[in-house]
Amino acid sequence: MADNGMQRKLRAIFSADVKGYSKLMGEDDEHTINTITEYRKIITELIEAHHGRVVDAPGDNILAEFSGALNAVNSAIQIQRILKIENSQLSDDRRMNFRIGINLGDIVHREGRIYGDGVNVAARIEGLADPGGICISRGVFDQVKRKVRYGFEYLGEHSVKNIAEPVRVYRILTEPEAAGKVIGEEKFLGRISRKVAIFYFISLIMVAGCLIGWNIYLHQSKKIETASIDRMPFPLPDKPSIAVLPY
Repeated sequence: MADNGMQRKLRAIFSADVKGYSKLMGEDDEHTINTITEYRKIITELIEAHHGRVVDAPGDNILAEFSGALNAVNSAIQIQRILKIENSQLSDDRRMNFRIGINLGDIVHREGRIYGDGVNVAARIEGLADPGGICISRGVFDQVKRKVRYGFEYLGEHSVKNIAEPVRVYRILTEPEAAGKVIGEEKFLGRISRKVAIFYFISLIMVAGCLIGWNIYLHQSKKIETASIDRMPFPLPDKPSIAVLPY
């Protein structure tokens, strides 16, 4: 529904940038500009081939949106595969390695641009990716985990700048031996299980201590004899009396 030129939609947000771009520009700006111009064209064509749209491309950053998470992931994987081939033709110090982050979230459209936390999270996830790698949010993972032939590595929860709640992040593993695997989640759940076990162990010790203390109290209370008038050294007075004790 349009509202003052703004539209809210659920989208897969694709964010990419070049690792070490400033260093590349400082060493050879002309070559770097030519390379990123060529790479940006490749990336744009692949995004559009997977039914995505490039929203903005300032400097070394590329921001795009997709109507579905699967298209975004397939696009990112193909982009990294093609750029790896392109980089193999360059010397090590001139290679341009993109990092890609993908998030599924609610965004606001206005005048052809997109805004919102969904965009910010995608940018933060991108910063967690390795050069030449792809990281995705939990929402994207849930959408594609049974639809792609690749593996995933759970990187845990990350607190990202200006985002209230931690973001669960996964790395896409494109190696053939990783296909169909999800690694890291068992390790994370193991840490949670250990914490729960420690909590219950401490609680059990506290309960046991209370029970032992109560049993000791009951046992000792049975040894206390009730006062006997017959055994008192002096008879009790018939009238109220005052006992004067030393200070």
